[in-house]
Amino acid sequence: MSSLLEIENVTRLFQTGEETVSALKGIDLRIDSGELVAIVGASGSGKSTLMNILGCLDQPTAGDYRVGGHSVAGLSADELAALRREHFGFIFQRYHLLGTLNSADNVAMPAVYAGIDSVTRRERANLLLERLGLGERIDHRPGQLSGGQQQRVSIARALMNGGRIILADEPTGALDSKSGETVLEILKELHRDGHTVIMVTHDMEVASHADRIIEIRDGLVLSDKRCREPVVDAPLPSFLNSDSVGVLAGFHRRVAEAFPMAVRSMAAHRVRTFLTMLGIIIGIAAVVSVVGLGEGTRQRVLAEISELGASTLSIFPGHGWDDERAESITSLVVADAEVLSAQNYIDSVTPLVSTSTRIRLGRTTMSANVDGVGEDYFRVNGLRIVLGTGFSADSIAERRQEAVIEERAASTLFPGDESPLGKVIMIDRVPVVIIGTVAQRSGMSGKTLQIYLPYTAVTGRLLGAATSLAGLTVRISDDVDTIVAERAIVGLLTRRHGTQDFFVFNSDQLRRIMEKTSQTMTLLISSVAVISLIVGGIGVMNIMLVSVTERTREIGLRMAVGARRIDIMLQFLIEAVTICIAGSFLGVGLALGAAIAFGGQGSQFPMIISFDAILSACLVALLIGLVFGFLPARNASRLDPVDALSRE
Repeated sequence: MSSLLEIENVTRLFQTGEETVSALKGIDLRIDSGELVAIVGASGSGKSTLMNILGCLDQPTAGDYRVGGHSVAGLSADELAALRREHFGFIFQRYHLLGTLNSADNVAMPAVYAGIDSVTRRERANLLLERLGLGERIDHRPGQLSGGQQQRVSIARALMNGGRIILADEPTGALDSKSGETVLEILKELHRDGHTVIMVTHDMEVASHADRIIEIRDGLVLSDKRCREPVVDAPLPSFLNSDSVGVLAGFHRRVAEAFPMAVRSMAAHRVRTFLTMLGIIIGIAAVVSVVGLGEGTRQRVLAEISELGASTLSIFPGHGWDDERAESITSLVVADAEVLSAQNYIDSVTPLVSTSTRIRLGRTTMSANVDGVGEDYFRVNGLRIVLGTGFSADSIAERRQEAVIEERAASTLFPGDESPLGKVIMIDRVPVVIIGTVAQRSGMSGKTLQIYLPYTAVTGRLLGAATSLAGLTVRISDDVDTIVAERAIVGLLTRRHGTQDFFVFNSDQLRRIMEKTSQTMTLLISSVAVISLIVGGIGVMNIMLVSVTERTREIGLRMAVGARRIDIMLQFLIEAVTICIAGSFLGVGLALGAAIAFGGQGSQFPMIISFDAILSACLVALLIGLVFGFLPARNASRLDPVDALSRE
C-alpha cells in the first residue's frame, strides 16, 4: 500500500548568481495518512524547501514526488493548483491574510477558486471561525485581530476546502507562548480528526508534540524518529465537496468573483486609482466632445446652407464670380425661367433682379438692397414668412407695389411691437405697401436692409425699363439628383442662348464640400484625442505593472490556496478594464457637462453628443483596458508561487 506522500531521491538546486546551491540532496521520505509530523532544522537546512515541494508550491530539480501514488512530475501550473486546492491547506508563519478582506472573506478564499457559491462559502467560513473561537471576529479585518487570532483565521482558511493535508510553516514562530499553545492544541485536534499535519519548525519543544520528528541538516535527512503511532485511516470529517470548474464552463463565475476583488483593490488605493483613470477620463471626454463638436458644426453649417435653399441651383450671367463682363451679358431673361419651370425635374423657379437704393419712412432714410423676385422665391430658398403673406401671381402680373421685408428691417423701421403690415415706405420715389415679413437668414448681417418686391415692379417701376435678370434660382424636385439636374439645365440654357454665357452654383455641392471638410477636421482632431487615450492606456499598464509588483505576495497566496493562472489573470485584467470603463463613464459625463455648459443651441461651438459616440467611446475604453491590461495580468499569472510568497 502506497503512502499518502512519497519522496524519492529528491534534489532541489537554486542558482544564485554564478553559484549553484543545493537546498535538498537526494532525500527519500514517506508520510502516511493521519500522521502528525514535525520537520525540524536550523535556518538554511532545507526544511522550508521540503515543505514547499510537499505542498506542490515548488517542484524538485531531480527525483520523484508522488501524492496518493500519483507523480506530480510534468503537471501543469493549473494541475498543481488543483492539487493544492483539493488536498492541501497552508498555515503560514506570517499568516498571509489580505488586509482588504474581513476574517470570513479571508477564510472563504480557497472556496472561491473551488467554484463554491457565495452563500455556501459564507456559511462554511462562519462555522470554521466559530469552531476556532472567532465567532465574534467574523467581520473584523486582520488589522483588528491579535497575532493568535490571525493565525486561527489562517488555520480556518486551510480547512476551508477540506485540507486533508495541513502544512504549517513555523505555526507558532510569531506568537506569544499562550497563543502558541492554543495553535498547537488546534493542530493536534485536527490530527485527531484525521488530518495529516506536517509542521516545519526550528523549535524542538514545538516538535515534541508530533508523532514523528524528521531532522534535516544541509539538505539531508539527519534523523527520522517516531515518537508514537499515527492514527492510520482515521475517519475524515465531512467536508463540502467542491467539484472543479472547467475553464470555459466556469468563466462567468470567475468573472463574477474577480470583479468585487478588483473593486476592493481599487477602493484600497483610491488616489492612485483616480490618477490612473485621469488619462482615460481626459481621453474619452476629448473624443466624445470633439465628435459632438464636429456633428454640431456640421449640422449648423448644413442648416445655414439649407437656408440658401434645399436642393437649389442658382444661375448667374458670366463664367464665374470674378467675370467682369457679367454685367454686360443680357441673355438671361424671364423666358428662361418660364421654360425651366415647365421641366418635370424642376419643382419651382424664381427670377431675380437686384438694385441698391435708399428707402424712406417719415423722416428716416437709410440704405437698402432691393431684390425683385417671383412668387415662388420664398419657397425656392426655404425662407419662412413670419407675418403676412408672400407675393401672389397677380402681384407679379400687375406689377403691384408690394414689399416683403426681413425681420431685421422690420425691427429697424418699426421698433417696439408695432406691426409693419399695411405700412407704406418709399423706395426711391416709389411708394410700396408692406404685405409680409420673412425670417432673417442665418449669417446675414450688416447695415443694409433687405427688401423684396415683385421682379416686375422692380424692372418696370424702379429701373424704368425691362432688363435682363441678375439671376435665376431653381429648386430641384426632391427625387432628382441635383448634379443630373444641373447637367440638364446647362444643356437646355446653352441651346437657348447659343453659348454657355452663364454659370451655375449648386448649393448641394457646397453642402458636400462643407460636410467633407467637417468630417476631415473631426477625424483629425479625434485622432489627437485618441492619442491621449492611448497615453492613458499606457498609464494604466504602468500602474498595473506596479500593482503586480506591490501585490506579489497576495498573488502567491492566491496561488497557494488553489487559484489557476486564468483566475489571477482575470483578476488583474478586470481591474484594468474596470478602471478604463469607470474612466469612460466619468469622461462621458465630463463631455456631457461641457456640452450643456458651453455647447448649447446658441453657442458659437455647438455640440451634439450622440449615443453612438458614447457607445464607441466606451467600447474603445474596454479595448484599451483589455490591451493594456493584458501584459500586467499575464505577468501576474506567471509568477512562481514560492517566489511570490517570499517577496517582501
